[in-house]
Amino acid sequence: MENREEKNNENNNIKVLGWVAFFGGLSQDMIVPILPTFYTQILGLSKEMVGLIEGSVTTVVSIMRIISGIISDKVGKRKSIVFIGYLLSAIGRVLLPLTNGAAMAFGLRLIDGIGKGTKDAPRDALVAKSSKMKSMGFSFGFQRMLDTLGSFLGPLITAGLMILFANYMDSIRYRLIFLIAGLVAFITIILIGLFVVEQKGERVSSSFKLDLSIFKGKFLLFFIVMLVFTLGNSSDAFLILRARSVGVKESTIPIIIAMFNLSYALLSVPSGVLSDRIGRVNVIRLGWIIYAVTYLGFALAKLPWHIWALYLIYGVYYSTTEGVAKSLVAHIVDESNRGTAFGLYNASMGLLAIPASFIAGYLWDNVSPAAPFYFGAICSLVAVILITLFRIEEN
Repeated sequence: MENREEKNNENNNIKVLGWVAFFGGLSQDMIVPILPTFYTQILGLSKEMVGLIEGSVTTVVSIMRIISGIISDKVGKRKSIVFIGYLLSAIGRVLLPLTNGAAMAFGLRLIDGIGKGTKDAPRDALVAKSSKMKSMGFSFGFQRMLDTLGSFLGPLITAGLMILFANYMDSIRYRLIFLIAGLVAFITIILIGLFVVEQKGERVSSSFKLDLSIFKGKFLLFFIVMLVFTLGNSSDAFLILRARSVGVKESTIPIIIAMFNLSYALLSVPSGVLSDRIGRVNVIRLGWIIYAVTYLGFALAKLPWHIWALYLIYGVYYSTTEGVAKSLVAHIVDESNRGTAFGLYNASMGLLAIPASFIAGYLWDNVSPAAPFYFGAICSLVAVILITLFRIEEN
């Protein structure tokens, strides 16, 4: 009876955490499309200040991913830390309508960033703990599917609300949307608090030092390969710039991105299931090859329809790598270190995006607009070769 109850709790956790990711992504992507305009036109902030605020948020997210991962491993608890993370994000968002200047905007966005970074690693570890090893690809694919569906619907809902509130002053209209997005974020708190069940975990120690012993064996090899790949994986803002450079209208770009998110969402579960059947490394390798082909396509693109087709394929790449890579991490590290591993993995990918985007910008300005995409394709193919040579087999 007890085993059946534990199994039901595990299955329930996978489902509930998926919907938590959905509402979290929905709330975030209701805000993101209009936040830059709110900064500049409503608050009157300079571009430098906007860059400082959002750059700081990115950095804080990466740092908190590592810290929260370590803490969740040391105390053997996941749910409570995930709850705190989502609560902080919800508070940061629901108070955003009260923002009246740079200082308050900075503070609230940092609270949101701290929350986002806090919940990521322990949530991934909780998903892994709640999943059977043989179906972990499906579990992480399910998370990515619902998370991305939220990201797909968020901008569309915001667009609808902008039309609905068209008769309001811009300041009021933006603040109303922020308030609605903040209230949506609190749905995650209710779901976690009432329906997520903590999985028993082993407390490692009372010391909260970073255990560098995790950098060994298969995780170290995979970490190195991911760093190589990520060096060529610049910000998706360059894809938008490339789309504009070949004649895609600015008004159609949100539609293209929505199509990309839908493609990504619909294929996440099938890709996860495929990884359970043929192996996670094989699916990741396939995803990186698709990435290389897509980036070569962006380098050679000449017409707007090329961009539409490439974004559709780009969604296939995301579906075969994002959730599957996390599933692989869960397989190649000990359960007691999963929080730390996920924190290091997520944070390093975020931090390396900074030099990757700098390199892409340099190549764009000093070589050609196509150069960043050739570089990305090369890095991806090198990563394919390395992951093949390293023979990173799953436990």
